[in-house]
Amino acid sequence: MTAGTRARRGARGRLPVVLVLPAALGLVFLVIPLLGLVLRAPWSTLLDQLAQPEVGDALRLSLVCASLATLVCLLLGVPLAWLLARSDLPGRGVLRALVTVPLVLPPVVGGVALLLVLGRRGILGQYLDSWFGVSLPFSTAGVVLAEAFVAMPFLVISVEGALRGADRRYEEAAATLGASRWHTFRRVTLPSVAPGIAAGAVLCWARALGEFGATITFAGNFPGQTRTMPLAVYIALESAPEAAIALSLVLLVVSVLVLASLRERWIGGPT
Repeated sequence: MTAGTRARRGARGRLPVVLVLPAALGLVFLVIPLLGLVLRAPWSTLLDQLAQPEVGDALRLSLVCASLATLVCLLLGVPLAWLLARSDLPGRGVLRALVTVPLVLPPVVGGVALLLVLGRRGILGQYLDSWFGVSLPFSTAGVVLAEAFVAMPFLVISVEGALRGADRRYEEAAATLGASRWHTFRRVTLPSVAPGIAAGAVLCWARALGEFGATITFAGNFPGQTRTMPLAVYIALESAPEAAIALSLVLLVVSVLVLASLRERWIGGPT
């Protein structure tokens, strides 16, 4: 082992207390509430709690709506990511900023915005109601739209990053051989960025599953129709705390599984 290697290892091994102490406090601050949820979970009656009709309805509705919202995000978000990554459209920076607004926008504000646009008296909703008899607010379709609104940026950012990191020489080769842009996109671009699409879809699904603010504002809180798991947790805290803990535990497990599945892409692999 050379002196330079020993010096580098020694430098990496020394951890300054001024950084370690706040880092440890930050870790405790983040982990203790989750540990408390696990310790206080009603393990002996957990299956019974999850088997209750209202809990089962909320769980089933959440899974269905999150999956449909993810499908909507895939259909709209992948082309949008391609537009941001590969087109020469002017003002792409502004478009990218608009796409990422839901990431920092309070979800309740997003629900209000959806209500003002798609409500029965909204800018577009009034025509949907009068022309087609379609009312989106306070319906299951409203849940899907609210979840898709807050979750789509996760997919777009992931896919755009994958597109920017992909080797464009294969697309150029396909174009040289006479392939159209649509054919190149389907047969070359999509397979090359499939891992990014998968990662974005998983994050999108998890974000949709945990959505609360936009859902309760735009879709309401009707059992069996719009009451998803986060809403059921909120309601159960008042009357059935054990059911609220059981549902919270399910959401926690889903979040951990999502992060574990995306470990290599989002939080780094083993070193």
